Amino acid sequence: MQKLSKFTVVMISGLFFFAGVFGISLGLALSNTKYIIDNENFTEFDTALPTRILDINGELITELASEEKREIISINHLPQHMIDALVSREDRIFYSHHGFSIKALFRAVVGQALHLSLGGGSTLTQQIAGTIYCDRRDMSYMRKLKELWWAIQMERRFSKNEILELYLNKIYFGGGTYGVNAASKYYFGHSATEITPAEAAILVVQLSNPAHYNPFEYPNRAMDRQKYVLSAMVESGLITQEQSDSSFEEYWANFDYTRTGNTQIRTRDDNAPWFSEYVRRELSNMIYGTDDIYSSGFTVNTTLNLKNQIAAQNTMERYIAYANRSYQRSSSERQNEAFKIYTPLTELLTLTFNLGELKVSQQRNEALALSTYTKTINPIVDVLSLVCGVDSLKVGIANKANAVAKSNVGKNVIEGTMIAIENSTGYITSLVGGSKFDGENQFIRAVQAKLQPGSSFKPLYYSAAIDSQQFTPSTIISDTPVVFHTADGKPYIPQNFRGEWKGDVELWYALAHSMNVPSLKILDGIGFDTAINRAIDLLGIPKEEVPNRGFVPGYPIGLGVCSVRPIELAHAYACFANGGKEVVPIAIRNVEDKNGNVFLNPEKDVRQKQQAKGAASQIISPQTAYTMTKLLENTVKSGTLAGPTGNGAKFTYRDSSGRKYTIPAAGKTGTTQNWADAWTACFTPYYTSIFWFGFDKPGQSLGLQLTGSTLAGYAMASFMQKAHEGLPYKNFVRPSTGTVDVTVCSVSGALPTEDCEDHKITLTFLDGTQPTELCTVHSGNSAGRILGLYRLEQELYRAGFASDLIIKDNNPLTFDLDGTSRMDSSMSSSYDFLQEDEFGNAPDYNFLLD
Repeated sequence: MQKLSKFTVVMISGLFFFAGVFGISLGLALSNTKYIIDNENFTEFDTALPTRILDINGELITELASEEKREIISINHLPQHMIDALVSREDRIFYSHHGFSIKALFRAVVGQALHLSLGGGSTLTQQIAGTIYCDRRDMSYMRKLKELWWAIQMERRFSKNEILELYLNKIYFGGGTYGVNAASKYYFGHSATEITPAEAAILVVQLSNPAHYNPFEYPNRAMDRQKYVLSAMVESGLITQEQSDSSFEEYWANFDYTRTGNTQIRTRDDNAPWFSEYVRRELSNMIYGTDDIYSSGFTVNTTLNLKNQIAAQNTMERYIAYANRSYQRSSSERQNEAFKIYTPLTELLTLTFNLGELKVSQQRNEALALSTYTKTINPIVDVLSLVCGVDSLKVGIANKANAVAKSNVGKNVIEGTMIAIENSTGYITSLVGGSKFDGENQFIRAVQAKLQPGSSFKPLYYSAAIDSQQFTPSTIISDTPVVFHTADGKPYIPQNFRGEWKGDVELWYALAHSMNVPSLKILDGIGFDTAINRAIDLLGIPKEEVPNRGFVPGYPIGLGVCSVRPIELAHAYACFANGGKEVVPIAIRNVEDKNGNVFLNPEKDVRQKQQAKGAASQIISPQTAYTMTKLLENTVKSGTLAGPTGNGAKFTYRDSSGRKYTIPAAGKTGTTQNWADAWTACFTPYYTSIFWFGFDKPGQSLGLQLTGSTLAGYAMASFMQKAHEGLPYKNFVRPSTGTVDVTVCSVSGALPTEDCEDHKITLTFLDGTQPTELCTVHSGNSAGRILGLYRLEQELYRAGFASDLIIKDNNPLTFDLDGTSRMDSSMSSSYDFLQEDEFGNAPDYNFLLD
């Protein structure tokens, strides 16, 4: 009995405790619901604050503002199908529930637990309650409970129509618009009172993800979801099938395919419009729901350097204009030559045999073709699209005349793009996506275009060749006409750029001068799979994209017959400059809210992912990266970039005391088949930059005068010269071990003799791969003596002894045991080998051993 009394006491105490807690919680919750009563006038909203985009130094690039895109409208003024579309898409039981759906909540919980997309669990009331009273970025169960609580209180306070009116005036529809009226004017150009069923479907589709379903940027996605909403309305008996079809056809028949999703750029002040648009799109994928990039007052701290960006914009504007002038001039000359030859013959045949159909001009051909298409072919295609249900066929040709005009422009206007990143951080410091940025030209080619890289692709698999140790910088390769055979036995006959052949060349020379046959022999030597895997790793292409990029095992891949984005090529070349470690290009460092708190931290996320990769972030070894860097320096010093850079002299500056210094540079040009694309990739110890020029529509040739060297190379040199102004001298970082510099004969690739005379070059090798035999092309009496001394030096070096023998220009310089020097009688006494240069740097002896 005594035990029962204690239990009773404990139970009673527990009940009182929980009752007290429940009472306090209920009281607090009910007191908070007073906010709903006080908030009856829900048409009053907070002032919208623009998002400020800043460069790396805190300078303002631009502001993203909503600009009067919230307009209140009564639900009584909206067409019924607008309400029906919303309810059909978001909450079919809206008029029967009390703010929540047990079934939907259970489905959402199960989906969250199993990581499956089973649909949302929020009713319309919960959505608007979450928008007003909660932080919808919070994906926790506690937020869902708060949202549920407020939804129940809203159902107690407001009628269903009042909740709908609040929803339709408060919710975000994309494009910086809040409320159905502002959204209707933005998307359709008229008030919400005139919305058609198809337009209503487009609007409600935006609610889940306006960036993903924007009809101007992704019309096919929007169309698919629009069909789903219209079908749901038909199934519910809200509209007829005929109303659905006619409204759908009318919408897409009058759709403006030339418009893009971002109309604000047409009026805003912007110091870097291409970069700002890239940042805006990145933000659109990061921020959604309650927060909006046009009105939440964010501060976006980016990686852009405005000084470099202005230099990039001026450079691209100048060289795109030059390329088009040059192209038009050469095209006119070619046409004039053709007309001079063929026009008289055509006129003669026309007059002699009365063949009027021969007398046509290019303009008449175009006019006839367009007229025939519009009057004859187009109506047939439209009928077929309706009869066969091929909606995409009709939609795809909706704006035919304009599409034809734009197509012709794309084929005859040269575009260009560039991107520059900082090697150590991956910061995008400059980005130009094309020519003039406006409402009809917002395709950011630097990050969106998939282009054939041509010979700029070669260094990627050359690095695998160096790794294999089958090839070294001085390996002799024959540059002569050759027939390769594919796996099925078909012949493949490559040509050099101008059809010239050099005979036996060293690997460094073949790369610096972009020779095709030697490159394909290297590709053949390491294997297609090895070359492709190395290229994909350096480019950083996601595995799921690889099948659609044309990385087909075969000889064409060696000449860059695949598709890469310029930003991916920057990723690859920056890896060489960064000691073989991955460099991830980023544009946004962090985003602060209006109170100065860090809201998003993309850079931190990137760094954490890189750390998680561990050793995998080291794509190639530091030794291979440095060897490739030294190989590509030859392109600037004596190869295809020697002309644009003045053999590297354009990167020469003066320090504060007036002394000159030259920042080292390395790179590669690329010109694709039929001279369709002109590339230049260049990197210094500071930056990597990629430049491309060509046509948006494939199939057109730039001509022999506009190549990677003669066009893209000069644009690159102009930009890089300005970008490095004021920067102190810096060299590429050399690994402490694993590489050696050796002077070799530039003809044979072997160790030089005195008879090699001026045929010498100093190259960097992976240790153990350097040549050990003397040149046999140039032979002399001193050959045996030099070879013996060299081999003795190698043995001492490998045994761990300090070098007591140095060979400079094939002449031995020895030291006595006391450290004093003495010269061989064959040496010139003019060597001042201990004197530093004007910058305090040790002299470069071009030692055979490092």
